[in-house]
Amino acid sequence: MGGFAIGTSEFAVMGLMPEIARGLGINEPQVGHVISAYALGVVVGAPLLAILGARLSRRTLLLALMAFYALGNIASALSPGYHSMLLFRFIAGLPHGAYFGVAALVAASISRPEQRGQAVGRVMLGLSIALLVGNPLATWLGQVLEWRHAFGLVALIALLTVAMVARSLPPDPDEPHQDPIRELRDFNRKPVWLALAIGAIGFSGMFCVFSYLAPTMTQVTGLPESWIPLGLVAFGVGSIIGTLGGGWLYDRLQFRAVALLLAWSAVVLLVFPLAAHAAWSLLLVVVAIGTMGALATILQAHLMAVAAGAQTLAAASNHSAFNAANALGPWLGGMAISAGLGWTSTGYVGAATAVAGLLVYACARRDARRAEACVAAG
Repeated sequence: MGGFAIGTSEFAVMGLMPEIARGLGINEPQVGHVISAYALGVVVGAPLLAILGARLSRRTLLLALMAFYALGNIASALSPGYHSMLLFRFIAGLPHGAYFGVAALVAASISRPEQRGQAVGRVMLGLSIALLVGNPLATWLGQVLEWRHAFGLVALIALLTVAMVARSLPPDPDEPHQDPIRELRDFNRKPVWLALAIGAIGFSGMFCVFSYLAPTMTQVTGLPESWIPLGLVAFGVGSIIGTLGGGWLYDRLQFRAVALLLAWSAVVLLVFPLAAHAAWSLLLVVVAIGTMGALATILQAHLMAVAAGAQTLAAASNHSAFNAANALGPWLGGMAISAGLGWTSTGYVGAATAVAGLLVYACARRDARRAEACVAAG
């Protein structure tokens, strides 16, 4: 439920861009800055709040982060103007990554070792369901009533999440004590940084295509604008499949699942420019692109395995990496489109980033094998 609230809030601005522009008396590019402000909040807030909250129990931190998220969305709903909206969306983004990181740790800690990947996948599932249900619901609510009601709905769901977590998750007296200094020391290790780099680079291809999906559907496929929600639903379906499948893959292949997922991503993204010329093939490949979301679950579980004493910080920073991908992908795709390569060039650009992610994975895998050889040699 917490993931659903976060995903709905994150993507609501995209669906309500015209309504927010009219309501605040600004233009649509300025609403784009509001989206960027939220993403910047995620990048900054994930490691910062993870460090500041390291001495708190995970249950307490989880409750505090979701209550903070509710307040950020209430403030967004009441925002009187453009500059205050920028500030409040930045504030709302601060607990995003830390919440997912702590929630994943809690889910893994109360699951059997062989099912921890699937437990993390279920936590991330809320984000995927938000793409399928939450975003269209928030858009409809904002169009029928007013855009502010969408953020009010998110705040209500966030408060319900606080109440349900407080009731269903008991305190854990055996939870290991977290030390902020140790978190920082253990975080500054090569396996952690390489895993984050894989997410920031390899995942950007999905955002590269998804950001320009609507104009691709209308200008390349030749579909009317009424088909755009169907394309978003197709992406949401793929995202749910990927989120659940990512946990299953990690439980069976561990870190090797990253290579399989990135290779799959490169193939799917290369097919996208060819599939974009017919409605049926476009929707099928959009579902396949949505399955790339499995990488988030796989890397989340892997970071928890290699972070040693930096569990909370590394798990939260995973979402900073994916928001960096959210910035990198559209930027690279926009450069290709502006250079006259066409809307479908985003598929080729995205495939290149997936291959680049594979190269980073190869470096990480090589280092892991060297470390294993050193341990074996005593």
